[in-house]
Amino acid sequence: MVALAYTNIFTADIDRLAEFYSALFGFTEIVESRSPIFRGFTTGSASLGFSGPGAFDLLGLAPQEGPGDRVMQTFNVENKDEVDAYSAKAVELGASIVKEPFETYYGWYQSVLRDPDGNCFRVNFPGAPA
Repeated sequence: MVALAYTNIFTADIDRLAEFYSALFGFTEIVESRSPIFRGFTTGSASLGFSGPGAFDLLGLAPQEGPGDRVMQTFNVENKDEVDAYSAKAVELGASIVKEPFETYYGWYQSVLRDPDGNCFRVNFPGAPA
């Protein structure tokens, strides 16, 4: 069996973005992994990490050039009311709404937002498929 262990977001300010997601969703930091170029948080089945610019060299990667949506995080919640509440809280914490909460064609209820760095993410209630 293969399981996703981590998903990381590269950012120039790991503390700001880590605090945004931690304040929004209440994630617990994995303090043992904290460094000047990384902060990680438990989220349930996988962990969410924030990697600073120094991580590119460490990993042998080149920084991405130019704008564009390359990755989107989706955070599942318990019900539609939580989609609305977390979306509103995200805006209070500095996010912007891309698409207000809506019912998808496949029966889910979600909102599309951008975090303070401009990364796209969704707050989602995976209701019964249509």
